[in-house]
Amino acid sequence: MNTSGFKTQKQFVLATDLDGTFLGGDEEARLALYRWIDDHRDDVGLIFVSGRDLPFIQKLCTTTPVPWPDFVIGDVGTTIAQVHDDIDDNDMRVRPLPPLESEIAALWNDSGAKVRDALQGASGLTPQETPFRYRMSYHYDPKTFHPDALETVQQMGFDALISDDRFFDVLPKGISKGPSLLRLIDWLEHDADAVLVAGDTMNDLSLFETGLKGVAVGNSEPALIRQLEGRNNVHHARGHGCAGIAEAIEALKMHSVNGGT
Repeated sequence: MNTSGFKTQKQFVLATDLDGTFLGGDEEARLALYRWIDDHRDDVGLIFVSGRDLPFIQKLCTTTPVPWPDFVIGDVGTTIAQVHDDIDDNDMRVRPLPPLESEIAALWNDSGAKVRDALQGASGLTPQETPFRYRMSYHYDPKTFHPDALETVQQMGFDALISDDRFFDVLPKGISKGPSLLRLIDWLEHDADAVLVAGDTMNDLSLFETGLKGVAVGNSEPALIRQLEGRNNVHHARGHGCAGIAEAIEALKMHSVNGGT
């Protein structure tokens, strides 16, 4: 399905993590990239690929200079949503896409309470209080964590993901940021060669495993950098956050950020 001319109009699409990546770097670099995207919306697409949920993204784009994306892959890949323009002031602009989420919902099978019960009291894990749709997330303490939790999750038929030495996510089997992004790109019938993925922690690894062109920004988690060794599709940026993204767009000749169109 081709949505609102996305396929034909977007010469370049940035699919980026938020914390540490699109929200990372110094203020000057962030604002410069945001202005550049807003000035080129006719041919530049923007997809957020984040662990954050849709209400967070709605508030972020409403109250800060962060540009609205065209689509959102949220909740570590378990939510796939589109941003709408023709809405009332009280409506959510960011709304899930049921055709792309149906398999995710089926794999999860409303298992939040079951996962919470199975991991109750697990050493090194504290449940996050945010309500989740198709995942469970925990604050993670590497000093006290016991690997029995990983075995528990595996036996339940789910995937566990540890990132930034702070977070532990329980996800439907085979669902994460990368596979959900590929699902969206395929649904949009968009040219995968025109997409650049950007990230900084281990929960972004699956983005780079898609084979899409990617940038690991300069402030990336060391564990991610180790996992990306030898991957020819990844540009390792010196700049942090948005500065690293802009650096990669130029280096990979995907568009011109520093002048021209």
